[in-house]
Formats: sequence, C-alpha cells, structure tokens
Amino acid sequence: MSLVETAIKKMRDAARGAGDPATPPAGAPRTAHGPTVVGEVLERTGSHRALPPVDPTHRYNPDKVVHIDQNALCAAGLLAPEHQMRELTDQYRQVKRPLIAAAIGRGAQKIERGQAIMMASAMAGEGKTFTAINLAISISMERDVSVLLVDADVPKPHISRIFGVEKEIGLLDVLRDESMDAESAILPTDRTNLSLLPAGQRSETATELLASRRMEETIRRLVDADPKRIVIIDSPPLLLTTESRALAHSVGQVVVVVRADITPQQAVLDAISHIGEGKSVSLVLNQCSTTSPTYYYGYGEATSA
Repeated sequence: MSLVETAIKKMRDAARGAGDPATPPAGAPRTAHGPTVVGEVLERTGSHRALPPVDPTHRYNPDKVVHIDQNALCAAGLLAPEHQMRELTDQYRQVKRPLIAAAIGRGAQKIERGQAIMMASAMAGEGKTFTAINLAISISMERDVSVLLVDADVPKPHISRIFGVEKEIGLLDVLRDESMDAESAILPTDRTNLSLLPAGQRSETATELLASRRMEETIRRLVDADPKRIVIIDSPPLLLTTESRALAHSVGQVVVVVRADITPQQAVLDAISHIGEGKSVSLVLNQCSTTSPTYYYGYGEATSA
C-alpha cells in the first residue's frame, strides 16, 4: 500500500470511529460560499471607518486596505463560532507547523520554493477555500512570518468574492501585462501580517497564463520579495480543470484537502497523479467528526498513482 493510500486509510478509519460522519466538526463550513461577502476595500484617505494600523513593511498599496469582517466570516461558515474557535485554532496549528517548517527551514530542511503553498482538492465542495482562509489566518498569527493569500481559482474566484475584491486588479492582470509588478496588485488587510492578491479580470487563456514562464517568475518574485512571507495559493480542483495542474509546477508545496467520508479514495489518488513527481504533498482531512484526531497527514514526495 502506498503512502497516499495509507494516509487516506488512516483518515477514513478515524472518521468512522467517531460516530455520525454526517455531523461536521467544529468550524467546518456549513453553507456554500455563494455570494456572501465578508470584506470590503476601503480607501485609506477619507475612509468612513477607523482602521487598525497596518504594518508599513506590508503596505503594498497604501491607498487601499481590505477590512475583514470576522463576524461575517463566522456567519458564512468560513470561521467557527466563538465557542468552537479554540478547537479550530488548535487544529490549524497542527496543519501549519510542518508547512512553515518546510517553507523557511525552521526545524526541518527547507524545500525549494517551499514558501509557495498551493491549496488543492480533487473535486469541488471539499472545503479547499475554507481551509485556505483558515490556514492563512492561522499563519498570520505567527510573530516572525507574514502570509499572502492568492486567489488563483480563476474559474470560480471565491476568495476574491468573499473579501469583496473581485473588481480589483489581480493575478491574471499581472500575468497578462509583463510590465506590471505583482507587488503593486497586493492589497493589505486590517489584520496584521495578512495580505491578499485577487484573481483579477477573467481570461479565456487563464490556463496558458498560469502555465507560463511569467507565472513562475511571479511566484518567485512574490517569494523572493520577503524571505519571511508565506504565499498561500487557492487553486481550482485538480480533476475538474487544467489550471491547477499547470500551477502545481510553480510551487514548492501542495496541500490536498480531502473531505471525510465523501471524497473517493481513487479521486484523491488521481488528483495527486496530476501534480507531478517530486513535489512535497500533504493531505488535510476536512469535516472529520473525531474529537481528537490528527487532521494533518504529511508525506514525502508525490509519485504517480
């Protein structure tokens, strides 16, 4: 049995032993992402709302800042309610530690381009965007790293819609215009150490743009611009589009989100086979109803199934 199959078996065994698998865990998304907006872009000059100060070292666009409404995140099912927040926070601490270690070489061997982490799933509805947002928020709590959340799910840019930045210049605009600096499209938020790069204007050649030399250069520049920056990239499902397969070539780490008792094992294996060999791949189990499981499963390099 391969490492991938072993990890999946462990996750499924854990989920079965916890009772009713239909009951979502603390903090699991209970509603579709839909059109719910939990943020808004505010002009810093003349803003109608007083905002917490933004770290000037991360103020890439000084005239705009994204206000993140935590209550709206909870209402949309993208954050756990307050009484369950501690449990969710502990879960994401387990997820982020090995990823950060591999990204910056803290207590582990640093992976090439390990600061660039692609969030993936086999199919839609696995909780990939939920996981990306919560992982980014968790990493932003670190004292010595910052996090940039990139919306590269260009067919369905949920993150851009959720945070109200779908009309802002973003990733696809940067890829189309080689004279544009990606840093200029990054929007700071009113949450310390967290910034956003929206998806940008849609393009019929999105796959080609994500697979281009320009995309590799953009990720490299985003990583090289700040050695303490972790770049979380939300991608489309691996089995439904070709964009994520192209994107995987440009990152150092891939996190595959698996929905407990829903995602077929073969779908996960097929998805991983599309990532390509030699990548550091990890699995995160979403909506597991166990009370004290290990939600994070990491394992070496991806191999073709």
